[in-house]
Amino acid sequence: MKIGVSYPVTELAGNPDDIRKFVHAAEELGFSHMMAYDHVVKAPHEGREPKLTGPYTEKDSFHDPFVLFGFAAALCTKLEFVTGVLVLPQRQTALVAQQAADVDLLSRERLRLGVGIGWNYVEYDALGQDFKSRNKRLEEQTGLLRELWTTPVVNFQGRFDHIDRAGINPRPRRQIPLWLGGHSEPAYERGARLGDGFIFAADGPGAVEAWGRVKHHLAALGRDENAFGRELLTIFARNQQEAADAIKTFRDAGGTHGTVHSMNKGLPRDMDAHIDFLAQTKRVIDAG
Repeated sequence: MKIGVSYPVTELAGNPDDIRKFVHAAEELGFSHMMAYDHVVKAPHEGREPKLTGPYTEKDSFHDPFVLFGFAAALCTKLEFVTGVLVLPQRQTALVAQQAADVDLLSRERLRLGVGIGWNYVEYDALGQDFKSRNKRLEEQTGLLRELWTTPVVNFQGRFDHIDRAGINPRPRRQIPLWLGGHSEPAYERGARLGDGFIFAADGPGAVEAWGRVKHHLAALGRDENAFGRELLTIFARNQQEAADAIKTFRDAGGTHGTVHSMNKGLPRDMDAHIDFLAQTKRVIDAG
């Protein structure tokens, strides 16, 4: 099982020295990948109708994942980079294709693109996209991304995107792994149908149960579950032991990847404290 770390972006953002320290530490500690979240626009929840129910507000900071990874890729040689997840339907598909291609090329094929539909309609409005059609748009986008990554000149007429004999250049040297995320039965079915893997945000038993639903859909589609990745984000763990226990539970159920988080653990807003938390968690995981 590959174990990665999430950059604590909501608590420590905007400091290149912190990013440098984090990337070097993650690679030296033997973590396989670095994950980053995605929110372009951050909004207060008060006075909204319909209400915003997600966990983040205007007080939470986020870097653009592609910019963050472009900087981080120059600082290390082994660490892989994962979006967990990029809110794809609120972004222009061709632009995402080029941004992802550039990160993958410049990092020497170390990008894994995790995508999802998000929850913040204010963010969609600010970016000029329709919140209500995000499920259908994501489905169209996944196929178009793969076509843009492999075909020099694309002619595409879809419901949401139209490309008249054009393409991105440079293209990646491979099909960038495209994983999906979500928390519902439609998301599990969509991930099994369209993804190369699935990213679960849950506790250990919850992730095992959700993986069982994805496996069900993979079997119905005739897809090989052994060729399909599955990753657990330990966002609900309150301490190092709970994070290690969740990863072990998921690993025993066939999990291929796990990501350790140091955000929202009551740590000082100091990068050394976050690195120490992650190092201690990895020691517990390795010992088990």
